[in-house]
Amino acid sequence: MQHNEPFINLVNESKKQIKELSIAQSAELIKDHPDTIIVDVRETHEYEQGHLPNAIHLSKGVIELNIVNAVPDNTKTILLYCGSGYRSALAAHNVQKMGYRNVISMDGGFRGWVQAEMKVIF
Repeated sequence: MQHNEPFINLVNESKKQIKELSIAQSAELIKDHPDTIIVDVRETHEYEQGHLPNAIHLSKGVIELNIVNAVPDNTKTILLYCGSGYRSALAAHNVQKMGYRNVISMDGGFRGWVQAEMKVIF
């Protein structure tokens, strides 16, 4: 998918404000810290077609509305991912602005996770 320039600029500005991890670093985080909250911010139909093990679904469109109920402890480590890392970067920036201190976006997203042949739940 080709993204428009204003969207890419917005994503790049958000990425300057957040922490990102590669696919390998994200897998290591999950392995070393099994209490990490994994959040899939893709649309429902994307989540239903496959997602990371133990991931909860809070689509980007509602994450700001539902994150407090889903993850009441704002000190928990939260790893967000989407299809490629753009939507999760935007969501991470907003969740961080809501007071969550350990928010991470997975660069490469679900597509990168699948390409790295990591475990997926269908």
